[in-house]
Amino acid sequence: MPIFIIVLGVLLLLFLMVQLKVNAFLSLILTSLVVGVLEGMSLNKTIASIESGLGSTLGSLALVLGFGAMLGKLMEDSGAAQRIAEVLTQKFGQKHIQWAALITAFIVGLAMFYETGFVILIPLVFSIALEAQVPILYIGVPVATALITMHGLVPPHPGPVTIANIFHANLGITMIIGITIAIPAILIGGLLFSRLLPKDKLETQIPEKLFKPTHFTDEQMPSFTVSIMTAVIPVILMALYALCEMFWAQSSLMPYMKFIGNPAIALLIAVLVAIFTFGLRRGKSMKAVMDSIADSISSIAMILLIIGGGGAFKQVLVDSHVDTFIAGYMNHLSLSPLLIAWLLAAVLRLSLGSATVAGMTAAGIVAPLIAMEHVSPELMVLAIGAGSITFSHVNDAGFWIYKEYFNLSIGRTLQTWSVLTLIVSIIGLLGVLVWNLIL
Repeated sequence: MPIFIIVLGVLLLLFLMVQLKVNAFLSLILTSLVVGVLEGMSLNKTIASIESGLGSTLGSLALVLGFGAMLGKLMEDSGAAQRIAEVLTQKFGQKHIQWAALITAFIVGLAMFYETGFVILIPLVFSIALEAQVPILYIGVPVATALITMHGLVPPHPGPVTIANIFHANLGITMIIGITIAIPAILIGGLLFSRLLPKDKLETQIPEKLFKPTHFTDEQMPSFTVSIMTAVIPVILMALYALCEMFWAQSSLMPYMKFIGNPAIALLIAVLVAIFTFGLRRGKSMKAVMDSIADSISSIAMILLIIGGGGAFKQVLVDSHVDTFIAGYMNHLSLSPLLIAWLLAAVLRLSLGSATVAGMTAAGIVAPLIAMEHVSPELMVLAIGAGSITFSHVNDAGFWIYKEYFNLSIGRTLQTWSVLTLIVSIIGLLGVLVWNLIL
């Protein structure tokens, strides 16, 4: 019955948005109310769950998305995004421009959460696509694939690190194996998949409020060095913190590194630097720079609400204890521990929406199997990580980030984003099973 109610909720959400054209935020809140009541929660508890989900989602993302939007707008208005796009296009050529975007996203994804990397790279995705005269998603799909794959499989991202702690897995080994699995997953889910998609599936209009294409002359733009160094400040700061956490965890510098390595603080520092390098240093007045920043925030107001609505829907599913029902059922399966771990995480991900909740829940359930079956804890971490990525859909905030920034319908988001996450998840599982034969 709980699974039936989840399916009913998803169908209701699609009906409201696709058939009745109801605003996405309103649709998510209405669906959350209906699903909560049907799952047996009281009206007051359902409202509290919605508020908790919306607040916790925006609490962790509002600063990241806000500062990311500011940095992106300053890059756009100064011509820095165009400069980076031009140089990458010249160096790699139009034929290999996907590789340039993918490598950039892979490096950014080593240190950054999916959401943080996405909002930082979105101006570059638009600029590269316009400069190379290719469809937006021809660049966007590989970038999104690289970011979500690294987020789910490779430490120091929070999911793999937390699960590794539960399993007492070696973080260094987990990271090395995770990268070897991530590479083919990104190549197949990002490059190959995007090239197999029909051209009409890759075409989309850039949201006008997010990015207004303007062609700058060479003299109007900052240099490539200034542009790229300002843009990667968050990557550098977060990477430094990640390295310190892995190799110098007891250092007296750790509290300071943790502070500047926080995604919101790292982006804030980048915005402050960009105000100078992309604004004041280029002869702009402080008022003009602040106007750009104000415009960037107004452009993401509805996006923030929609993402919060996705978080509310997720929280209602979590608080109705659907995970307990699923866990009880999955415990009776007689399969390989690695396959059970992946399958459990995948089913929880499909049901709950949150990759973190799915991964943590699955880890707690299958932890005893490591000692009983003598399976590699590092591979169990990666099996759960791969499962927690699978087929992101309407109950996942990441789904809505991708949909809104790329200005897509729900149908086209399912055809691109949801399918690429499924591909990455399956390739991840296959990679884990291959490594299991080696170790």
